[in-house]
Amino acid sequence: MPTHLVWFRADLRIHDNIALAAACRAKDANVLALFIATPEQWQQHDMAPRQAALLSAYLNDLQHSLAEKGIPLIYEEVNDFAAQLQTVQAICKQHAVTRLFYNYQYEFNEQQRDRQLEKTLKGVVCEGFDDSVMLAPGSVMTGNHEMYKVFTPFKNAFIKRLKEGLPECVSAPAVRGDTITDLTEITVNYPQQSFDEALFPASEKAAIAQLRQFCKQGAAEYEARRDFPAIEGTSRLSACLALGVLSPRQCLHRLLAEQPQALDGGAGAVWLNELIWREFYRHLMTYHPDLCKHRPFIRWTEQVQWQLDDKLLQAWQRGLTGFPIVDAAMRQLNETGWMHNRLRMITASFLVKDLLIDWRTGERYFMSQLIDGDLAANNGGWQWAASTGTDAAPYFRIFNPSTQGQRFDADGEFIRRWLPELKDVPAKAIHEPWTWADKQRVTLNYPRPIVDHKQARVATLAAYEAARKA
Repeated sequence: MPTHLVWFRADLRIHDNIALAAACRAKDANVLALFIATPEQWQQHDMAPRQAALLSAYLNDLQHSLAEKGIPLIYEEVNDFAAQLQTVQAICKQHAVTRLFYNYQYEFNEQQRDRQLEKTLKGVVCEGFDDSVMLAPGSVMTGNHEMYKVFTPFKNAFIKRLKEGLPECVSAPAVRGDTITDLTEITVNYPQQSFDEALFPASEKAAIAQLRQFCKQGAAEYEARRDFPAIEGTSRLSACLALGVLSPRQCLHRLLAEQPQALDGGAGAVWLNELIWREFYRHLMTYHPDLCKHRPFIRWTEQVQWQLDDKLLQAWQRGLTGFPIVDAAMRQLNETGWMHNRLRMITASFLVKDLLIDWRTGERYFMSQLIDGDLAANNGGWQWAASTGTDAAPYFRIFNPSTQGQRFDADGEFIRRWLPELKDVPAKAIHEPWTWADKQRVTLNYPRPIVDHKQARVATLAAYEAARKA
């Protein structure tokens, strides 16, 4: 009887898991599952304690789901990727594994690890799959067979491919043996912080239910509601996608089942756009591995002379900048491990273009806090805001934090939720509370702005222009 081993990584689900389905295709095979935690590696990559807690919940859920199918999950813990390879080799030897199945990861270190594994694993057939994307990197290219550098033509080509044939979803495997009842709870040895299960589904079943609910109701209204942080206008499924409890194909099929016009620009098209942005950043990372090495896509931006100012950085991190929309957003991140996408743009722009602090510092801080931390998406978002990335905002486009607050939280409802010290400030003054406080001779328990936006804008433009000339 052949033995098949499925190595789970960032794909913690049994539905539409291509590697798992492939391993279970042979009826006579003995199927085992494996997950290897690498706390030291996670630490190096700034994994957030809330994401570790969510990972832990998903692993235990996966263990139970697999046990119901008669598939045992082996859990191991090692320091880093090099040790992971030794563990895979040892387990393959111990269980006389004939075939190893896994879904590709597109980050540079992970790709290197998998190539190394394929070279060194003797007597075992390795099978890898493009599972965390709708379309494999390399399948959506320009006429010159190059990777797109601009999103809109990539999106148009991507949608054209989807119209030619949707990527299929694969079923969860059938039961392969007796239910395994003797389960030990998996405890991940990494700092953990509790998260709100009402906001972030803690199991595969709950994630699928949230996806269905959103596609039925929220997806059609997404375009009108998504930019306003005071209302629940987004799907909040990014954490499920980051750890692979949902696949992007499941999202696509469910969206089209509920909103069939989404591919033609109808209801649901704007959410589909967001899924395609996710793909764009993953495809880019595969073709430009320097993005995994803290390098900007636009090379001349390496010459920007960043400010090193710990006081300003800490004010931004703690939500004490004196700009209410920025501070409310940062406190939401610190408190929940999540931040609304519009606010990610505003806070990133503020750090880079108002404080002139290196975008990589912000990128790392976000990763250390985000429950939905994902290297490709986080790096793509930060490079967009910093005007260092592909198809980024031009460097002279600088958000005015007060104006952004007025546009997207006009009455200050979101601001008051996270800055209770401003609860008595009237709506029309909430975005510049000090102007009102000084007129009223009121003392606020809230800092004055740490920079003058107009002056900061001039300094930032000068820094970028000097870098460009250099």
